[in-house]
Amino acid sequence: MKLKQLILVLMTFTLVLSCKTSPFTGKKTFNAYSNEQIFPASFQQYNQFLAENNVVRGTAEAAEVKRVGDRIAVAAERYMTALGYPNYLDDYQWEYNLIRDDAVNAFCMPGGKIVVFTGLLPIAETEAGLAMVMGHELAHAMANHGAQRMTAAQAQGLGAVAGSILIGNDPQKQQIFNQAYGLGTTVGGMLPFSRSHENQADEIGTIIAAIAGYDPYAAISLWERMRAASGGQAPPEFFSTHPSADTRIARLKEIAPRAVAEAKKFGVNPTQD
Repeated sequence: MKLKQLILVLMTFTLVLSCKTSPFTGKKTFNAYSNEQIFPASFQQYNQFLAENNVVRGTAEAAEVKRVGDRIAVAAERYMTALGYPNYLDDYQWEYNLIRDDAVNAFCMPGGKIVVFTGLLPIAETEAGLAMVMGHELAHAMANHGAQRMTAAQAQGLGAVAGSILIGNDPQKQQIFNQAYGLGTTVGGMLPFSRSHENQADEIGTIIAAIAGYDPYAAISLWERMRAASGGQAPPEFFSTHPSADTRIARLKEIAPRAVAEAKKFGVNPTQD
């Protein structure tokens, strides 16, 4: 076997081994990293972020963030046990911090380290609205989206290497390939991949927040406020890592009644005041 062919076979074999089964869909996911590989670095980066930013402590808002996080984490444990994965979250170390920053944003590091920025609170408006955001971020961590994005980036890099090997040493062909490959794999691969993660996090997060007792219809109102606050300043969905607000709202209108039905299986009616 020629060297070029051997390298391509090894690359393909590596990517095949990178598939794992999602407990949420039963389908294969593209993930080459274990919790043991990802979580320690994630926890270290989170602590560094807290040290370099203004953490809000001892306020009603900070207490609300922790209260919502604790409720959703308990609901996540119940949900995973019901799915048949009672130990799925054993390695997770849930932590919730409010950061004084005007950014309308929140994020969750792999392993369950969540940050909410104070700029998000007026848009969240209610505890249920905040729960929809935090449920979404928690879902990213539960579904291992961070590790999947790292794997996808690795695959994108391997594809570039494979293409270069096949093309050879022609500089003009190399330049054309690099430009076409970069644009094609980003717009046709990485961006849709990221949007699919957002859609999945919306669904999982809304269901878990509902199991925690929060009204899932609050997610619709939240994104209507998000859309209004953005003033329409967003890139076309095709070139974005996130679905458009309109797409999101339409999907959440479908997800909300399903989330209510799921919550009722746990003896919770999240639409009650």
